[in-house]
Amino acid sequence: MRVTVWNEYIHERRDDAVRAVYPDGIHTEVASAIRDHLGEGATVVTAVLDDPDQGLGNLDGTDVLVWWGHLGHELVADEAAARVQQRVLDGMGLVVLHSAHLSKSFVRLMGTGCHLRWREADDRELVWTVSPSHPIAEGIPPVFSIPQQEMYGEYFDIPAPDELVFISSFTGGEVFRSGCCFRRGRGRIFYFSPGHETYPVYYQAEVRRVIANAVLWVHGGGQSPLHPDESIESPTGWYE
Repeated sequence: MRVTVWNEYIHERRDDAVRAVYPDGIHTEVASAIRDHLGEGATVVTAVLDDPDQGLGNLDGTDVLVWWGHLGHELVADEAAARVQQRVLDGMGLVVLHSAHLSKSFVRLMGTGCHLRWREADDRELVWTVSPSHPIAEGIPPVFSIPQQEMYGEYFDIPAPDELVFISSFTGGEVFRSGCCFRRGRGRIFYFSPGHETYPVYYQAEVRRVIANAVLWVHGGGQSPLHPDESIESPTGWYE
């Protein structure tokens, strides 16, 4: 399995507080989590926005794309977002993390605004496993706590998930659909909200396990690759 972990890599270079938490970049820590759990079962590489072709030049050689973004959504070329969308329709898996809910590719694939309520706070998040038999929940307890987190709350403007694996609750009483599965064309998508640039969420064991499990699950959508002459096209304007 060939996994690419993509990160815009802006916060870590601009903000000392973020660099103190993720000195080598969020992408490096997410990639580490996948390698730790999947071992030789996955070849994991990282890519960032400033790489040639915005780090997306090898989508045809990628089975699973893991995406983290926040400040640079609009810097991603429309053509690049369209290629990610098409690769998912053709069978590539996509794992979308935290504020990447507003990434161009995810918005195109959802067909909605993908906005949500949020509160910048040193909050406590409880992540509740609501589908314990789902493969992404393998090895995850019924509930786990993230001590420091940004609040994400409903309403979350996405289509109804095909499967809901996790919901989260916060100290202000807010709730959020924090682990959502989707199928688009021949590809699978998992959105997972826990994770923030100024909090060490991606070092937490449960979060790392969820991400690795998600990589395995979305890869399952691409087990029957398309013939080179086949492609699932997006009708013009479908995701606009």
